[in-house]
Formats: sequence, structure tokens, C-alpha cells
Amino acid sequence: MFKSRLLVVAVLFITLFMFTKDGFSMTRTLKKEPAIVIVAFGTTTKARVTFDYFDEQLKKELAEEYKGYKVEWAFTSSIVRERANKKFKEAGESRRFLSLAQVLANLEDDGYRRVAIQSLHIFPGQEFSKMVKVIDAFKTLGLDIEYGGTLLHDWEFVFETIEAVEENFLSPEEGSNVLVAHGTPLTYFGSNSTYLGLDRYLTQKYSNVFIGGVDGILTRDQALTKAKNSPTKKVRLIPFMYVAGDHIMNDMMGSEPEKDGSLSWALELEAAGMKVETVEQEYKGATYYKGLGFYPAVNHIYIKQLNESIERLEEY
Repeated sequence: MFKSRLLVVAVLFITLFMFTKDGFSMTRTLKKEPAIVIVAFGTTTKARVTFDYFDEQLKKELAEEYKGYKVEWAFTSSIVRERANKKFKEAGESRRFLSLAQVLANLEDDGYRRVAIQSLHIFPGQEFSKMVKVIDAFKTLGLDIEYGGTLLHDWEFVFETIEAVEENFLSPEEGSNVLVAHGTPLTYFGSNSTYLGLDRYLTQKYSNVFIGGVDGILTRDQALTKAKNSPTKKVRLIPFMYVAGDHIMNDMMGSEPEKDGSLSWALELEAAGMKVETVEQEYKGATYYKGLGFYPAVNHIYIKQLNESIERLEEY
């Protein structure tokens, strides 16, 4: 919490200097069009190609009049940024994962006064809240910023997301399905009510679909116990995270026990006599676990919100 507040204060001081008489030239050339920023948690795994998949769809579905706008990416996880940038440096690559504060400061320095931001977060939780605080700081200092919500900010979006994922569900005669979400360890974020509402919706609509989280109110034990008690002995584990990265590769599908003897979701189910499978995606000649970012209908929800944010900016 202290580090988060310190970051906001630092952003305020740095950006305030840029807007002072000495730091902001009256003859400066300002951009007429807005810039676009896509914000994600990030990953250091090979699953970061999910962002490439989104970017390709964005270029197709962005409104025609917006397709020439500058697009930047920001990543909210400081740990991911540190690890990714270390890997890039060791590989001799010049690219870097930047925070939202860094991206917005760079855009302001380049003369942009309006920015449309779209988060790729799933639930309105801790990471989304951090993003909004940074946005508020820059809006206070003069940038015009519009942004969309998370994937599940609207119940209509929840229903559309489940409809998209439903194509991968086993029927009750075939087996059971377990959605693997991230969850939050904190009780006071709005995402908790979304998790509980989603769990209720799934329970009411399907007899063989359960959801659990790595953290939080929807526990792994609850979801796996329901799967083990199902009349069939087959379970399909379905990632319910935007990127099927470390949590999916290791916590969900890990093939070896941890040093402390703990088992992945898949190994625990197999130890109980269940046959376990998951969903995968072919992309550019390689196979990946299928995170939500590989569903075109899911990405469409984000891009729709982004188009609406740009529309609001264009009204200024």
C-alpha cells in the first residue's frame, strides 16, 4: 500500500513539473488525435502471444476512423515488468514492459492531450483499482482520459463471456467442467460480489460446471470436490484468466508435485481417479493453453468498450 501511494505521489510531482512554465513550452506541437493504451496484468511466459492475438483483432475491429491512432501497451504487475525487462535485456532486445504511469508520461511528452484506455483485466479487482488511481492522477493534471471497464463489469458482458466459453464445455454425459479463475485474497474489492454472482449463475444454468480460484472466496477445494463427486470420471479444466500463463501452466496443469508435496489441480484430480483434460489453442504453428484472450467474442467486448471511450473523447 505504501509503495502504491509513493508511486502516485511520484507521478504527481513528475507530471506537475512537465506542466509548469519551464517544463511546458507554449510553442509545443500538440497532437489533435487521441492515443490508445491497452492495459494488462502481463506475463513472462510464452503465453504473452495472447497479446499479439488481441492486437491483431484490435486492428480489424477498431472503428475505421480510429485505425491510424497510436496504440501503446502498459502492464500493471511490477513483478512481471521487472522479470520481463530483465529477460529482454539479457536477450539483447530493446523493448520494455512499461507501467501505465510511464506510458502516460511518455504520451504527454509526445504532445498527446487525450487518451483512451482499455483494461484487459477480467474482474473489477485490485489491479483495476490501481489502474484507476493512476488515471485519476493524470486527469487531475490536465490529460483528458476515457476508459472502459473490465471484462465482467456489466452483467451483459458476463453472460456473453460464458456463452463464448460454453463451446468448450463437456456435456453432463461426457463429464464435468471446472473454470479456473484467479480470485482475490482481499475481502473488500467489488470483484468478490462478481465472483459470487458468477458462481450462482453457473450453478443455476449448468449441472456440471464449477468455478474455483487460485485465491479468494471461490476456493479450489470447493470446485474440485464438486468435480470429484460428479457421476462421471472425466474433468475438463478451463482457464478463466485472460492469459493462460504461470497459474495455468503450473497451478492448474503442473505435471510434478511442488517441493512441499502440493499437487496441481490436474494432479489432485488424477490422484482421485479422474481423467483430466484442458482446452488448447493453435496459434502461428504452436499450441497454447486457451486463456480468455484467445476467444474472439471476449476480445470483442473489450474492443467495443474501447471504441466507446474514443467516441466520448471525440466529443470534447
